[in-house]
Amino acid sequence: MIDHARDLVSVHDATERLLTAVGKMDDAAVREPSRLPGWSRGHVLAHLARNADALVNVLEGRPMYADASVRDADIERDAPRPLEVQLTDLRESAARFQDTGAAPADWSRTVELRNGVTDVAARVPFRRWVEVELHHVDLGIGYRLEDLPADFVARETDFLAERFAGHPDVPPTRLTDGTRAWRTGREADGPEVTVTGSPADLLGWLAGRRAGTGLTVAGGTLPALPPL
Repeated sequence: MIDHARDLVSVHDATERLLTAVGKMDDAAVREPSRLPGWSRGHVLAHLARNADALVNVLEGRPMYADASVRDADIERDAPRPLEVQLTDLRESAARFQDTGAAPADWSRTVELRNGVTDVAARVPFRRWVEVELHHVDLGIGYRLEDLPADFVARETDFLAERFAGHPDVPPTRLTDGTRAWRTGREADGPEVTVTGSPADLLGWLAGRRAGTGLTVAGGTLPALPPL
């Protein structure tokens, strides 16, 4: 069951970890490459701030972004800013998201995200939690997939396995960390590929953060996953 109030607390806690870590950087570090191809750390920080405002738009019934070009232009505009400006923007945009999440609302309503994707409003705080946690890892400043909260890893693995379920380009695949198991890809019309690894390695592969290092594969080759 989705608990948006609990997820808002998790978003707050994750944001505080992020702000503390980013606060130890300097302006030169902001300009250095992140782990995301083509993005500096400043791009990641700018995206996180603008994403918070975009999700406020979603919760308040407005388009998430005016269009893709505006989204990209805003990130490019904000990426070169000094650390102190980035921190202030992160903090203030996060507060706006938390304030919007705390307002009385019908959390069972359907909201629209990017590219026509819809979801229940109650899942929006979890979506923001995903942004904060994974992009903290993307900064490459010492926070690793192995450092993510265990409940977050389990839920995001659930979410991504479900996202790829039924995808025609992904073969029937069973994922397991030795304790839990998930299925994804096409409906089983033959032998399944079984992918085994640690929770962090499985999530890293599903989320496009790791190429499959640390995973073992039986019954075929490691499936190529579509971009998120």
